[in-house]
Amino acid sequence: MPHHPVLTGDRASEWLGVTVLRADPGHCEISMVVREEMVNGFGIVHGGMIFSLADTCFAMTCNDPDPDGATMTVAQGVDINFLSSAQPGQTLVAEGRQIATTGRSGLCDITVTTADGELVAQFRGRSRTVPRRQKA
Repeated sequence: MPHHPVLTGDRASEWLGVTVLRADPGHCEISMVVREEMVNGFGIVHGGMIFSLADTCFAMTCNDPDPDGATMTVAQGVDINFLSSAQPGQTLVAEGRQIATTGRSGLCDITVTTADGELVAQFRGRSRTVPRRQKA
């Protein structure tokens, strides 16, 4: 099964149940099964859960799966549009593609769908590459 170093120690993505389907430079695909504790008061997936899945995909898309360790690429800003809802038991798939990089800035698009291909959300992330901080 593919892996990405961004997920090492990522407890949030572990809690979400993220599964890596593909991890290539500038492109990745991940999934998660919607659990009951991810549902809001309307009985649909909480937007924060969908955002978190897309954000994890964004991090994997803009960080090389074989890093040199000197830098990391982080979110500078994002926009998300929720287009339909999802239900408990459904599998959501997030696919990310790096659209452009210029110097230390980048742009990625993340599409979140159900496993059946229904569009759930469109996420656009702006990234910035910075020196990697040493862990304390």
